[in-house]
Amino acid sequence: MNKSISILDKDYTQWVHKLSKRYHQSQIKAAVQVNEEMLRFYWELGKDMMEMHIENKWGDKIIKNLSIDLQKLIPDAQCFSRTNLYYIKKFFLLYSEMKATVPQVEGQLLKDLFSIPWGHHKLLIDKFSNSPQKALFYIHQTITNGWSRAMLLNFIDTNLYEREGKAITNFTRTLPTVTSNLAKEITKDPYCFDFIGLRNPYNERQLKDALIANIEKFLIELGKGFAYMGREFRLEVGKTEQFLDMLFYNVSLRCYVVIEVKTTEFTPAHLGQLGAYVVAVDHLLRKDGDNKTIGLLVCKTKDNVFAKYALEASSQPLGISEYELSKLYPTKVEGTIPSIAEIEANLSELETHKQ
Repeated sequence: MNKSISILDKDYTQWVHKLSKRYHQSQIKAAVQVNEEMLRFYWELGKDMMEMHIENKWGDKIIKNLSIDLQKLIPDAQCFSRTNLYYIKKFFLLYSEMKATVPQVEGQLLKDLFSIPWGHHKLLIDKFSNSPQKALFYIHQTITNGWSRAMLLNFIDTNLYEREGKAITNFTRTLPTVTSNLAKEITKDPYCFDFIGLRNPYNERQLKDALIANIEKFLIELGKGFAYMGREFRLEVGKTEQFLDMLFYNVSLRCYVVIEVKTTEFTPAHLGQLGAYVVAVDHLLRKDGDNKTIGLLVCKTKDNVFAKYALEASSQPLGISEYELSKLYPTKVEGTIPSIAEIEANLSELETHKQ
Protein backbone atom coordinates (compact mmCIF):
# COMPACT_ATOMS: atom_id res chain seq x y z
CA MET A 1 0.00 0.00 0.00
CA ASN A 2 1.38 3.40 -1.04
CA LYS A 3 1.73 5.91 1.76
CA SER A 4 1.89 9.67 1.31
CA ILE A 5 5.06 11.35 2.54
CA SER A 6 4.29 14.61 4.27
CA ILE A 7 6.11 17.50 2.62
CA LEU A 8 5.94 20.77 4.48
CA ASP A 9 7.50 22.90 1.75
CA LYS A 10 5.23 25.89 1.00
CA ASP A 11 5.84 25.81 -2.76
CA TYR A 12 4.91 22.15 -2.91
CA THR A 13 1.71 22.68 -0.91
CA GLN A 14 0.64 25.58 -3.14
CA TRP A 15 1.41 23.53 -6.26
CA VAL A 16 -0.73 20.61 -5.03
CA HIS A 17 -3.66 22.93 -4.32
CA LYS A 18 -3.28 24.49 -7.78
CA LEU A 19 -3.33 21.04 -9.36
CA SER A 20 -6.49 20.17 -7.48
CA LYS A 21 -8.19 23.41 -8.53
CA ARG A 22 -7.07 22.97 -12.14
CA TYR A 23 -8.43 19.41 -12.20
CA HIS A 24 -11.86 20.51 -10.93
CA GLN A 25 -11.94 23.33 -13.49
CA SER A 26 -11.15 20.86 -16.25
CA GLN A 27 -13.99 18.62 -15.02
CA ILE A 28 -16.41 21.53 -15.23
CA LYS A 29 -15.19 22.44 -18.72
CA ALA A 30 -15.51 18.83 -19.81
CA ALA A 31 -19.06 18.63 -18.47
CA VAL A 32 -19.99 21.85 -20.28
CA GLN A 33 -18.43 20.53 -23.49
CA VAL A 34 -20.27 17.21 -23.18
CA ASN A 35 -23.58 19.05 -22.62
CA GLU A 36 -22.96 21.27 -25.65
CA GLU A 37 -22.14 18.33 -27.93
CA MET A 38 -25.13 16.35 -26.72
CA LEU A 39 -27.50 19.26 -27.34
CA ARG A 40 -25.97 19.80 -30.77
CA PHE A 41 -26.71 16.14 -31.53
CA TYR A 42 -30.29 16.55 -30.24
CA TRP A 43 -30.76 19.63 -32.43
CA GLU A 44 -29.59 17.78 -35.54
CA LEU A 45 -31.70 14.73 -34.69
CA GLY A 46 -34.77 16.92 -34.17
CA LYS A 47 -34.02 18.62 -37.47
CA ASP A 48 -33.85 15.23 -39.23
CA MET A 49 -37.14 14.14 -37.68
CA MET A 50 -38.92 17.30 -38.86
CA GLU A 51 -37.36 17.67 -42.30
CA MET A 52 -37.73 13.99 -43.15
CA HIS A 53 -41.42 14.02 -42.07
CA ILE A 54 -40.81 10.65 -40.47
CA GLU A 55 -44.41 10.07 -39.30
CA ASN A 56 -45.72 10.66 -42.82
CA LYS A 57 -43.01 8.48 -44.31
CA TRP A 58 -43.01 5.51 -41.90
CA GLY A 59 -46.20 5.84 -39.85
CA ASP A 60 -47.27 7.03 -36.40
CA LYS A 61 -45.28 4.37 -34.54
CA ILE A 62 -41.94 5.39 -36.06
CA ILE A 63 -40.67 7.17 -32.93
CA LYS A 64 -41.36 4.06 -30.84
CA ASN A 65 -39.51 1.95 -33.41
CA LEU A 66 -36.67 4.48 -33.60
CA SER A 67 -36.30 4.32 -29.82
CA ILE A 68 -36.06 0.52 -29.84
CA ASP A 69 -33.60 0.41 -32.75
CA LEU A 70 -31.30 3.10 -31.37
CA GLN A 71 -31.18 1.44 -27.94
CA LYS A 72 -30.23 -1.85 -29.61
CA LEU A 73 -27.45 -0.22 -31.61
CA ILE A 74 -26.23 1.99 -28.72
CA PRO A 75 -27.09 0.07 -25.53
CA ASP A 76 -24.96 2.30 -23.27
CA ALA A 77 -26.87 5.47 -24.21
CA GLN A 78 -29.66 6.57 -21.84
CA CYS A 79 -31.13 9.25 -24.10
CA PHE A 80 -33.14 7.30 -26.67
CA SER A 81 -36.34 6.57 -24.77
CA ARG A 82 -39.51 7.29 -26.68
CA THR A 83 -40.30 10.17 -24.30
CA ASN A 84 -36.91 11.77 -24.81
CA LEU A 85 -37.18 11.45 -28.59
CA TYR A 86 -40.45 13.38 -28.45
CA TYR A 87 -38.70 16.07 -26.39
CA ILE A 88 -35.88 16.20 -28.97
CA LYS A 89 -38.39 16.72 -31.74
CA LYS A 90 -40.14 19.50 -29.79
CA PHE A 91 -36.75 21.06 -28.96
CA PHE A 92 -36.04 21.69 -32.62
CA LEU A 93 -39.63 22.63 -33.40
CA LEU A 94 -39.82 25.24 -30.63
CA TYR A 95 -36.83 27.29 -31.76
CA SER A 96 -36.53 26.52 -35.49
CA GLU A 97 -39.26 29.03 -36.40
CA MET A 98 -37.41 31.76 -34.52
CA LYS A 99 -34.18 30.81 -36.30
CA ALA A 100 -35.92 31.02 -39.66
CA THR A 101 -37.54 34.38 -38.80
CA VAL A 102 -34.27 36.04 -37.72
CA PRO A 103 -31.52 34.13 -39.56
CA GLN A 104 -28.81 36.66 -38.67
CA VAL A 105 -28.99 35.61 -35.00
CA GLU A 106 -28.75 31.88 -35.73
CA GLY A 107 -25.20 31.54 -34.41
CA GLN A 108 -25.98 33.29 -31.12
CA LEU A 109 -29.29 31.46 -30.78
CA LEU A 110 -27.68 28.05 -31.08
CA LYS A 111 -24.86 29.06 -28.72
CA ASP A 112 -27.46 30.06 -26.10
CA LEU A 113 -29.52 26.90 -26.64
CA PHE A 114 -26.47 24.70 -26.13
CA SER A 115 -25.40 26.52 -22.93
CA ILE A 116 -27.95 25.16 -20.45
CA PRO A 117 -28.62 21.57 -19.32
CA TRP A 118 -31.12 19.31 -21.08
CA GLY A 119 -33.25 19.08 -17.94
CA HIS A 120 -33.80 22.84 -18.11
CA HIS A 121 -34.83 22.52 -21.76
CA LYS A 122 -37.38 19.81 -20.97
CA LEU A 123 -38.94 22.07 -18.34
CA LEU A 124 -39.12 24.97 -20.81
CA ILE A 125 -40.62 22.73 -23.50
CA ASP A 126 -43.32 21.62 -21.06
CA LYS A 127 -44.11 25.21 -20.06
CA PHE A 128 -43.70 27.11 -23.34
CA SER A 129 -44.21 24.72 -26.24
CA ASN A 130 -45.89 27.54 -28.22
CA SER A 131 -43.92 30.51 -26.86
CA PRO A 132 -40.29 30.47 -28.07
CA GLN A 133 -39.77 34.10 -27.00
CA LYS A 134 -40.68 33.27 -23.39
CA ALA A 135 -38.55 30.14 -23.43
CA LEU A 136 -35.57 32.09 -24.80
CA PHE A 137 -36.04 34.77 -22.13
CA TYR A 138 -35.68 32.13 -19.41
CA ILE A 139 -32.69 30.60 -21.21
CA HIS A 140 -30.92 33.97 -21.12
CA GLN A 141 -31.84 34.44 -17.45
CA THR A 142 -30.48 30.96 -16.64
CA ILE A 143 -27.20 31.69 -18.43
CA THR A 144 -26.83 35.10 -16.76
CA ASN A 145 -27.75 34.00 -13.24
CA GLY A 146 -26.57 30.37 -13.22
CA TRP A 147 -29.99 29.09 -12.19
CA SER A 148 -30.55 25.49 -11.16
CA ARG A 149 -33.64 23.75 -12.53
CA ALA A 150 -35.46 24.38 -9.24
CA MET A 151 -34.59 28.09 -9.40
CA LEU A 152 -35.75 28.26 -13.01
CA LEU A 153 -39.06 26.67 -12.09
CA ASN A 154 -39.48 29.11 -9.20
CA PHE A 155 -39.10 32.15 -11.45
CA ILE A 156 -41.40 30.66 -14.08
CA ASP A 157 -44.03 30.14 -11.38
CA THR A 158 -43.68 33.78 -10.27
CA ASN A 159 -44.21 34.98 -13.89
CA LEU A 160 -40.84 36.70 -14.15
CA TYR A 161 -41.27 37.20 -17.91
CA GLU A 162 -44.35 39.32 -17.30
CA ARG A 163 -42.76 41.23 -14.37
CA GLU A 164 -39.23 41.94 -15.61
CA GLY A 165 -38.50 45.59 -16.40
CA LYS A 166 -42.11 46.61 -15.76
CA ALA A 167 -41.70 49.21 -13.00
CA ILE A 168 -42.98 52.70 -13.75
CA THR A 169 -39.89 54.93 -13.93
CA ASN A 170 -38.56 58.23 -15.18
CA PHE A 171 -35.19 56.71 -16.13
CA THR A 172 -35.35 57.70 -19.82
CA ARG A 173 -35.57 61.36 -18.77
CA THR A 174 -33.13 61.33 -15.84
CA LEU A 175 -30.38 58.94 -16.97
CA PRO A 176 -28.20 58.55 -20.08
CA THR A 177 -29.75 56.23 -22.69
CA VAL A 178 -27.52 53.19 -22.11
CA THR A 179 -27.77 53.47 -18.32
CA SER A 180 -31.54 54.05 -18.39
CA ASN A 181 -32.11 50.89 -20.45
CA LEU A 182 -30.02 48.82 -18.04
CA ALA A 183 -31.68 50.43 -15.02
CA LYS A 184 -35.12 49.64 -16.41
CA GLU A 185 -34.13 45.99 -16.89
CA ILE A 186 -33.24 45.52 -13.22
CA THR A 187 -36.76 46.48 -12.09
CA LYS A 188 -39.81 44.28 -11.66
CA ASP A 189 -43.48 44.98 -11.14
CA PRO A 190 -44.75 43.48 -8.98
CA TYR A 191 -41.98 42.14 -6.78
CA CYS A 192 -42.77 38.68 -5.44
CA PHE A 193 -42.24 38.44 -1.67
CA ASP A 194 -44.00 35.12 -1.16
CA PHE A 195 -40.80 33.63 0.31
CA ILE A 196 -41.29 35.54 3.58
CA GLY A 197 -44.56 33.83 4.56
CA LEU A 198 -46.27 36.89 6.01
CA ARG A 199 -50.01 36.88 6.60
CA ASN A 200 -52.46 39.71 7.30
CA PRO A 201 -52.47 41.83 9.28
CA TYR A 202 -48.83 42.93 9.24
CA ASN A 203 -47.11 46.27 9.55
CA GLU A 204 -44.21 47.89 7.72
CA ARG A 205 -41.60 46.86 10.26
CA GLN A 206 -42.68 43.21 10.12
CA LEU A 207 -42.40 43.25 6.33
CA LYS A 208 -38.91 44.79 6.41
CA ASP A 209 -37.82 42.42 9.19
CA ALA A 210 -38.99 39.47 7.11
CA LEU A 211 -37.20 40.72 3.97
CA ILE A 212 -33.90 41.14 5.80
CA ALA A 213 -34.33 37.79 7.59
CA ASN A 214 -34.59 36.29 4.11
CA ILE A 215 -31.94 38.53 2.54
CA GLU A 216 -30.51 35.85 0.24
CA LYS A 217 -33.92 35.17 -1.30
CA PHE A 218 -34.61 38.90 -1.41
CA LEU A 219 -31.38 39.47 -3.36
CA ILE A 220 -32.34 36.66 -5.76
CA GLU A 221 -35.70 38.34 -6.35
CA LEU A 222 -34.01 41.71 -6.93
CA GLY A 223 -31.79 40.13 -9.57
CA LYS A 224 -28.12 39.76 -10.42
CA GLY A 225 -25.64 42.42 -9.36
CA PHE A 226 -27.25 43.67 -6.14
CA ALA A 227 -25.01 43.92 -3.07
CA TYR A 228 -26.70 44.58 0.27
CA MET A 229 -25.26 47.61 2.11
CA GLY A 230 -27.62 47.80 5.07
CA ARG A 231 -31.08 48.38 6.51
CA GLU A 232 -32.08 51.68 8.14
CA PHE A 233 -28.82 52.94 6.71
CA ARG A 234 -27.83 56.03 8.67
CA LEU A 235 -26.83 59.24 6.92
CA GLU A 236 -25.83 62.51 8.61
CA VAL A 237 -27.48 65.20 6.53
CA GLY A 238 -26.67 68.65 7.87
CA LYS A 239 -27.78 68.61 11.50
CA THR A 240 -30.18 65.71 11.02
CA GLU A 241 -29.99 61.94 10.93
CA GLN A 242 -31.77 60.19 8.09
CA PHE A 243 -32.38 56.44 7.94
CA LEU A 244 -32.82 54.75 4.56
CA ASP A 245 -35.06 51.68 4.53
CA MET A 246 -32.53 49.65 2.54
CA LEU A 247 -29.39 50.54 0.64
CA PHE A 248 -27.89 48.42 -2.11
CA TYR A 249 -25.10 48.77 -4.65
CA ASN A 250 -25.68 47.39 -8.13
CA VAL A 251 -22.41 46.18 -9.63
CA SER A 252 -23.77 46.01 -13.20
CA LEU A 253 -24.97 49.62 -13.12
CA ARG A 254 -22.16 50.82 -10.85
CA CYS A 255 -24.52 52.83 -8.70
CA TYR A 256 -26.23 52.89 -5.33
CA VAL A 257 -29.88 51.86 -5.19
CA VAL A 258 -32.10 53.15 -2.39
CA ILE A 259 -35.18 50.99 -1.79
CA GLU A 260 -38.10 52.24 0.29
CA VAL A 261 -40.85 49.73 1.16
CA LYS A 262 -44.37 50.91 2.00
CA THR A 263 -47.27 48.69 3.08
CA THR A 264 -49.83 51.24 1.90
CA GLU A 265 -51.02 52.65 -1.40
CA PHE A 266 -48.62 54.96 -3.26
CA THR A 267 -48.71 58.66 -2.43
CA PRO A 268 -46.53 61.49 -3.82
CA ALA A 269 -45.14 62.05 -0.31
CA HIS A 270 -43.39 58.67 -0.54
CA LEU A 271 -41.68 59.81 -3.73
CA GLY A 272 -40.56 63.10 -2.19
CA GLN A 273 -38.91 61.26 0.69
CA LEU A 274 -37.20 58.79 -1.64
CA GLY A 275 -35.95 61.57 -3.94
CA ALA A 276 -34.38 63.39 -0.97
CA TYR A 277 -32.61 60.18 0.08
CA VAL A 278 -31.26 59.66 -3.44
CA VAL A 279 -29.80 63.18 -3.51
CA ALA A 280 -28.25 62.64 -0.06
CA VAL A 281 -26.58 59.38 -1.16
CA ASP A 282 -25.23 61.11 -4.26
CA HIS A 283 -23.66 63.83 -2.11
CA LEU A 284 -22.39 61.69 0.76
CA LEU A 285 -21.57 58.24 -0.64
CA ARG A 286 -21.18 58.44 -4.40
CA LYS A 287 -17.54 58.28 -5.54
CA ASP A 288 -15.76 58.95 -8.82
CA GLY A 289 -16.74 56.21 -11.25
CA ASP A 290 -20.17 55.67 -9.66
CA ASN A 291 -23.22 56.48 -11.74
CA LYS A 292 -26.18 58.45 -10.40
CA THR A 293 -27.99 56.86 -7.48
CA ILE A 294 -31.35 55.26 -8.28
CA GLY A 295 -34.39 55.17 -6.01
CA LEU A 296 -37.00 52.43 -6.05
CA LEU A 297 -40.28 52.67 -4.16
CA VAL A 298 -42.01 49.33 -3.54
CA CYS A 299 -45.56 49.80 -2.27
CA LYS A 300 -48.64 47.68 -1.68
CA THR A 301 -50.69 49.22 -4.49
CA LYS A 302 -50.50 52.14 -6.91
CA ASP A 303 -52.55 53.92 -9.52
CA ASN A 304 -50.31 53.67 -12.59
CA VAL A 305 -51.45 56.92 -14.18
CA PHE A 306 -51.03 58.87 -10.95
CA ALA A 307 -47.61 57.27 -10.42
CA LYS A 308 -46.48 58.39 -13.89
CA TYR A 309 -47.64 61.95 -13.22
CA ALA A 310 -45.82 62.01 -9.89
CA LEU A 311 -42.58 60.81 -11.49
CA GLU A 312 -42.71 63.64 -14.03
CA ALA A 313 -42.34 66.08 -11.13
CA SER A 314 -39.04 64.55 -9.99
CA SER A 315 -35.59 65.26 -11.41
CA GLN A 316 -34.09 62.21 -9.67
CA PRO A 317 -34.03 58.72 -11.30
CA LEU A 318 -36.87 56.95 -9.50
CA GLY A 319 -39.08 53.93 -10.06
CA ILE A 320 -42.32 52.70 -8.52
CA SER A 321 -43.38 49.06 -8.18
CA GLU A 322 -45.86 47.02 -6.21
CA TYR A 323 -45.18 43.87 -4.21
CA GLU A 324 -47.11 40.63 -3.79
CA LEU A 325 -47.18 38.22 -0.87
CA SER A 326 -48.08 34.57 -1.20
CA LYS A 327 -51.74 33.92 -1.90
CA LEU A 328 -51.41 30.51 -0.28
CA TYR A 329 -51.43 31.62 3.34
CA PRO A 330 -54.79 32.17 5.09
CA THR A 331 -55.46 35.38 6.98
CA LYS A 332 -54.23 35.32 10.59
CA VAL A 333 -53.12 37.73 13.27
CA GLU A 334 -49.33 37.72 13.18
CA GLY A 335 -46.73 37.33 10.48
CA THR A 336 -45.23 33.85 10.25
CA ILE A 337 -45.95 30.63 8.38
CA PRO A 338 -48.10 28.02 10.18
CA SER A 339 -46.39 26.09 12.96
CA ILE A 340 -45.97 22.32 12.86
CA ALA A 341 -48.56 22.03 15.63
CA GLU A 342 -51.09 24.04 13.61
CA ILE A 343 -50.51 21.94 10.52
CA GLU A 344 -50.91 18.69 12.48
CA ALA A 345 -54.06 20.01 14.15
CA ASN A 346 -55.57 20.92 10.79
CA LEU A 347 -54.71 17.51 9.37
CA SER A 348 -56.27 15.78 12.38
CA GLU A 349 -59.41 17.87 11.96
CA LEU A 350 -59.63 16.90 8.29
CA GLU A 351 -59.25 13.22 9.14
CA THR A 352 -62.02 13.53 11.73
CA HIS A 353 -64.39 15.05 9.19
CA LYS A 354 -63.59 12.27 6.71
CA GLN A 355 -64.57 9.66 9.30
